[in-house]
Amino acid sequence: MTPGTLVLLHAPGATAASWGDLPEMLRSYGLDVVAPDVPDDAGPRYIARVSLTITATDPVPPLVLVAHGAAGPLLPGVGLAQRAAHRPVGGYVFVDADLPRPARHDHDAPQEDLPTAPDWPEAPCGYLRTHSDRSASPKHDEAIREARLRGWPTTEHEPPTAAAQSLSELITRL
Repeated sequence: MTPGTLVLLHAPGATAASWGDLPEMLRSYGLDVVAPDVPDDAGPRYIARVSLTITATDPVPPLVLVAHGAAGPLLPGVGLAQRAAHRPVGGYVFVDADLPRPARHDHDAPQEDLPTAPDWPEAPCGYLRTHSDRSASPKHDEAIREARLRGWPTTEHEPPTAAAQSLSELITRL
């Protein structure tokens, strides 16, 4: 697929700076990149603030929403907000990210319901596992296995290839 705009979503509690030089590297490949900075919010507030920032940048559709870490479960809500604003989502990419889970109704644990569309994912999804994250979380080993089981394209980034190149190539496979 050929994206209009890549939207890089950092994990809640982090900042857009956590992407490092990835946004600039992607721009050097000729891609339009937006990296909203929403450092203090999580859940529905994060989705709302990210959506307002995306709107302010007047992105070129279709959007490819790229999430890192704990931003992964928020992708369905961000995608729903973009679709409600008549901005088509062309794909979703998880970079060392947690995957969305169906809402659980566990009465013993507090539940924060995240908005999601019943048809999610309505666009292709992919998973990028980076070399630098291999020691971070066994959950990401499970996530890439699950992504493969779902039939999503997956890539395991290996240096010295630039992460931007691995991400760009994965997006073309969506």
